[in-house]
Amino acid sequence: MFTQEDIQQLTRQGISVEKAEEQLNCFRTGFPDLDIVAPASPKKGILVVRGQEVERYIALWEAYLKEGHEVEKFVPASGAASRMFKSLFQYLEDGIETDEIRQFLDGIDRFAFGPQLAGKTGQEAVRYLLQDMNYGHLPKGLLLFHKYKDAPRTPVMEQMAEAALYASSAANEGETPVAKLHFTVSEEHLPLFRHHVGEVLPEMEKKYKVRYDISFSVQKKSTDTIAANADGTPFRNPDGSLLFRPGGHGALIENLNEQQADVVFIKNIDNVVPDRLKKDTIRWKKVLAGVLIEEQRRVFDRLNDPTISNQERELLNRPIRVCGVVKNTGEPGGGPFLVREPEGYVSKQILESSQIKDPELMKKSTHFNPVDLVCALRDKDGKPYNLPEYVDPQTGFISHKSKDGRELLALELPGLWNGAMAKWNTLFVEVPIATFNPVKTVNDLLRNEHQ
Repeated sequence: MFTQEDIQQLTRQGISVEKAEEQLNCFRTGFPDLDIVAPASPKKGILVVRGQEVERYIALWEAYLKEGHEVEKFVPASGAASRMFKSLFQYLEDGIETDEIRQFLDGIDRFAFGPQLAGKTGQEAVRYLLQDMNYGHLPKGLLLFHKYKDAPRTPVMEQMAEAALYASSAANEGETPVAKLHFTVSEEHLPLFRHHVGEVLPEMEKKYKVRYDISFSVQKKSTDTIAANADGTPFRNPDGSLLFRPGGHGALIENLNEQQADVVFIKNIDNVVPDRLKKDTIRWKKVLAGVLIEEQRRVFDRLNDPTISNQERELLNRPIRVCGVVKNTGEPGGGPFLVREPEGYVSKQILESSQIKDPELMKKSTHFNPVDLVCALRDKDGKPYNLPEYVDPQTGFISHKSKDGRELLALELPGLWNGAMAKWNTLFVEVPIATFNPVKTVNDLLRNEHQ
């Protein structure tokens, strides 16, 4: 199937022939349906924390931080902001002032980037924003999101602020706490992220009285997947070479696996609010982390019990994650479900709508996934787990795409918080809707939560 030139290309890509053949076989066989038992709910799989329990979990986390453990925030930030401005691009093309466009133009002064558009109106203002300021092509993490008295902030800066407020720790009493963050970015934007962080670092460290340890990585080429024709044969470019496509955010399990930390918070780059509204976010991040620490200690105690069976040991000796879930308000996307595994036990999984064949199950779902995770990455002896071992490769999916006017099949790897963590031990905890404030369109920045 593969020519000598193909094999050389695969080698350069960092993909073995066996892996490429496995991927092509997925196009032919598809993926098995999951045995979904039910949506998770407060009566079945979702922990609802109230009253004094909230304070107990917060205290547990704050005590853990004082012990000098290494904590990190892991923020997927490679997405371009172009989808945020879809309506503005259309307006440049056709000049039609829809309600969405009028809302944007009427609210220009309220945006954090508004001062840079002073004196400009209509298409002139939009063209300046998208083209001269390059907002139509920059990554979302580098856009001005929020106004402050001193200077506006980007999502990167808000993530830095959050890290200082609930995820910073000092090895010894009296030392300056360290706030550690890792951003996954696209290779083309890496210099921009480095420059931005370098510019804002001194002021942010001064304001939050921490020392930042910030690192970056890009999605590995070896996690790209081979594209196929409708019959499952390799899709080829006009020059005869194989076509590879990014495998989706599930590829980031490799980046996460390289992080040296005891506990890692995972959150999307655009789910941030100004300081005046961070109270709920900080409070509930600490609750999630407290739940994680309590569960980890329970698991470690059990693993140290000499009466434990080999089967139970195998099931418990895995990475642990606590997923915050929000009451369903009609938001699109995945949610928490209970799934029966081939071995017979029932696991907790975050599933995307593409993984759920029965629409009735989606209707019965009471909560959705805001991407609000806290993860424990080390075993009872302090040794890091090898995270790729806990991916369920049977939870990828196939999508229909096109290139140069030709239809193709694309293979999406198991999502980072979906199949890539399918074999982790998972807890669901209900968190308030106030902790979920993503920015999907530019006009979302006009909502009170971002003003």
